[in-house]
Amino acid sequence: MAKFEHKLTDMLRPAVEEVGKELLGIEYISAGNNSVLRLFIDHENGIDVDDCAEVSRQVGAILDVEDPISSEFNLEVSSPGLDRPLFDKPHYEAVIGEIIEVKLSIPLNGRRKFKGRLVAVENDTLIVTVDGEDYDLVLGNIVKANLVFNHNKKT
Repeated sequence: MAKFEHKLTDMLRPAVEEVGKELLGIEYISAGNNSVLRLFIDHENGIDVDDCAEVSRQVGAILDVEDPISSEFNLEVSSPGLDRPLFDKPHYEAVIGEIIEVKLSIPLNGRRKFKGRLVAVENDTLIVTVDGEDYDLVLGNIVKANLVFNHNKKT
């Protein structure tokens, strides 16, 4: 997560928690007047449209006052969905043994994208097995990561 996104997360987390939800993470996609600030929220009982609307109102009020983004943007509030985004070390630790997709900032062995089984989280490194080979992916080099939904897995 970029420094700017960390700052926004720190600013907005209390407002999300105030309405009883958990802020999993933030994505900011800068695209001129089509920029998007996307918040992923969760709750032990799940998230519905009303929850997203409530968090949007709460967060929108703070963003209007603090004005941390100088250009126009769209605010989106969402549940993590089936392909849950992974933002920090506890998120990765919770899905050890599952298939994840990871996009790196700096290529490792000539590649930026990895899809494989997360076998361990050691210090600030993920160990991901792709086609029988283990790769050490440094958390600070990860641009984006998410859980890959397994349609065949029984809950």
